Amino acid sequence: MYKSIVVGYDESLSSKAALKEVSLRVKRGTGTIYLVHAVYFDQEEFAVLPSQMEKRLELGRHVCLEAKKNLQAEYGLNGNVDSIICEGEPPEVIVDVAQGKKADLIALGTYGRKGLKRLLMGSVTSQVVLNAPCDVLVVKKPCADCVGSYHSLLVPFDGSESSKTALGRACDLSKSDGSEISVLYVIPKYEEMMDFFKTETIKKSLYQEAEKIVEGAKKLAARQGVQIKAVVQEGHAGDKIVEIADTMKHDLIVVGTHGWRGMNKAIMGSTAERVIAYASCPVLIAR
Repeated sequence: MYKSIVVGYDESLSSKAALKEVSLRVKRGTGTIYLVHAVYFDQEEFAVLPSQMEKRLELGRHVCLEAKKNLQAEYGLNGNVDSIICEGEPPEVIVDVAQGKKADLIALGTYGRKGLKRLLMGSVTSQVVLNAPCDVLVVKKPCADCVGSYHSLLVPFDGSESSKTALGRACDLSKSDGSEISVLYVIPKYEEMMDFFKTETIKKSLYQEAEKIVEGAKKLAARQGVQIKAVVQEGHAGDKIVEIADTMKHDLIVVGTHGWRGMNKAIMGSTAERVIAYASCPVLIAR
């Protein structure tokens, strides 16, 4: 499904986890992995110690070489793994390489040391997700049971075009992996947002609308030859998505990119960002 994959790699545990996920996938099928290691050029630092730049570039070359050796030893990957080491801001380098290589997937780890605030305040992960020309897979921790495929997918669905894109990508994965798909529609807590009392009539209307939305999802999936399950919950979308993924033991969440441009990106509590920050399983952002 993914033929050209860029992996942001810095030898951290999370970047190793991302590399493992895509390597197992490539092992099952075909594709090329590009390891990307970027060294940020701090003009003031390197003006004082000009040799530091070459030392860090050399370290990057060593790190990527070791990773390539491990991929060959563990997964039999050799000719389909390349590495790119260069100067620049990591998110910009990763996006530029993805564009140049016509990548259809970027895989990243994320430290998550400060949770949501870390993502909102400009981490490499969030900047890549915002500007990527292709799908982005975010992996937070190593998976002992990974086999290069996913068996249970969760797709937050609200009828928007971006959620339809996410569902389409999940259907593609389902057909290649034999995955089960659950779509989740979360009825917002309008009484908290708009300060009104929700009567039984209003509640019934909201659930009827929710059923229409998930039925639309089922029809979209059926057109691709895939049957899906539907779940309707009430609450805060980001929290419910993470909760359901944990409860139902989904091993991948597939989300769209709705509302991720411009100033809206900076709003604290963005659903997609909360999912990336707090989900325990990998998250695929579909474009």
